Amino acid sequence: MDIERLIRQMTLEEKASLLSGQDFWHTKAIERLGIPAFMVSDGPHGLRKQDDQGDHMGVNDSIEAVCFPAACATAASFDRCVVRALGEALGDAF
Repeated sequence: MDIERLIRQMTLEEKASLLSGQDFWHTKAIERLGIPAFMVSDGPHGLRKQDDQGDHMGVNDSIEAVCFPAACATAASFDRCVVRALGEALGDAF
């Protein structure tokens, strides 16, 4: 997929629509370019997401999640291996 080509083909309105989303957990699809909606997650120190019955307040149960110390704590470790392992765990989590 040539992402740069897709971005050049998008209108300003389509680009802006990706900032607000279809709902709280999904991006808007741009069907004319074959760009599907994607589910997103949140959590500044890990990943959290809810199923389709989810809410933006986090009151309902979350899907299995991961959580790590705040970025300032991991940076203060000065251990690049730990930070790399954290990034790999986040990438593998979902």
